Amino acid sequence: MTETKPPSAASTIDRLLGVMARLRDPDGGCEWDLAQDFATIAPYTIEEAYEVADAIAGGDPAAICDELGDLLLQVVFHSQIATDRGLFGFDDVATAISDKMERRHPHIFGDAETDDVRGQWETIKAAERAADGPKSALDGVALSLPALLRAQKLQGRAARVGFDWPDADGPRAKIAEELDEVVTAPDDAARAEEIGDLLFAVVNYARHLGVDAEGALRAANDKFARRFHGVEERAGPEIAMLPLDTLEAYWQAVKASERD
Repeated sequence: MTETKPPSAASTIDRLLGVMARLRDPDGGCEWDLAQDFATIAPYTIEEAYEVADAIAGGDPAAICDELGDLLLQVVFHSQIATDRGLFGFDDVATAISDKMERRHPHIFGDAETDDVRGQWETIKAAERAADGPKSALDGVALSLPALLRAQKLQGRAARVGFDWPDADGPRAKIAEELDEVVTAPDDAARAEEIGDLLFAVVNYARHLGVDAEGALRAANDKFARRFHGVEERAGPEIAMLPLDTLEAYWQAVKASERD
């Protein structure tokens, strides 16, 4: 009996590349896939990354595998669009990231020795940016990042060049200042701007306390959703008809049950 060998990584990725090339083939390909470009696919790429994170949070290996496949498809899709335009291909993407990872890990792939792997990583990244010519310290922070995460990264980049509060007291005072400005804003537009400044200050305070603002808010969202579901279970289908003090009592009961 002949033993069947599992497919190699090369053969499986080649199959996926072939599938995408067929979908993008002007002669008999998929009409929807052919109509896409970098911009139209970008939202799906972001969505798939979030779905990977959700699967990881759920702890289901099968779901993680499935969502990673969807995310890999996004990389292949973008690469095929680039290939169709004569810009670059999947091999270029894979080669570039391989080169980058080897370059940024000289203690693994070279002769360098260090006890500060993170510091070495940042030093190499800074040297790479410097080699490209003078740039802002904020360059490379993606516009499409979630707002809280982007705020945290912008603040961190500014802090590298010394533009930062010396301790958490500064951003904490800034929160109070921005809150006052929200209250005294003369109109809706000004109020929206001040709310943005307030959120930015809260992120800064979290950063100084060593808290990941994006992760903290995500956890708070999950906690609210979990507790609200508990309120719904207690209130039943007539929830919209109940007075607020009754709903608040249910909320406190849910919180107490979690503590118990």
